[in-house]
Amino acid sequence: MGDVMLALARTFANLKSGKVWLYVLTPALFSLLLTIALAVWGLGWMVQQMMDYPPMTLLVGWGLVWLAHILAYLGGWMAIFAVAYLTASLLAAIVIMPLMLKHLSATEYRDVAAMGKDSFVAAAFNSVLASVIFIAAWLITIPLWLIPGFSLLIPLLLMGWLNRRTFAYDALSMHATTGEWQAVRTGQKTPLFMLGLTMALLAHIPFVGLLVPALAALSFVHYGLEALRRSRQGAVVTIEGERV
Repeated sequence: MGDVMLALARTFANLKSGKVWLYVLTPALFSLLLTIALAVWGLGWMVQQMMDYPPMTLLVGWGLVWLAHILAYLGGWMAIFAVAYLTASLLAAIVIMPLMLKHLSATEYRDVAAMGKDSFVAAAFNSVLASVIFIAAWLITIPLWLIPGFSLLIPLLLMGWLNRRTFAYDALSMHATTGEWQAVRTGQKTPLFMLGLTMALLAHIPFVGLLVPALAALSFVHYGLEALRRSRQGAVVTIEGERV
């Protein structure tokens, strides 16, 4: 967990920079506007659709109309949140991530040579594929949400996976060779998922959650480039230019 905490520390230390705040706030504003739009024009429709299918119809048949409405609205808000987070994550991965990489490569990671292919198409394809898998897994697991506690656990695990799958590859595509990326992906699988899960937890905090897609991208850049730095020439640990 030490490497995960180091990546998080560097991420929040970067918030002293106005340029980084611009990168962070752009997906956040987009996510906020999308959430408002979906809540105003889509929530009622989603609730009605859910009320027409099991298990809501079963609850209505048992006389538990109030519970059916609560679950339908909960499902609708969870769907809105998922869509907003997913689209903000895509924006962060495809548009914001390259800007963050350029900024950090020129400041904190000047010693980490760019030896990757830096393929925008490959990075964008990875992000879109991760989004498709995320949506499919979200839909498939909806019945499990009725099990107590699973409505909180499943979204966290799926969002943690989405963060790792989307940002880990994109963070290293420009700097790591194919062999180096494979080594990081296999050797750092658990810490990478824990980093993604940590950001998924932060995403559920009101207002802070709006900032999470860009913060997740930034944290994976720090984790990936530091892992690459260590694999090439040993540990050089810095936070905003200070060794620790």
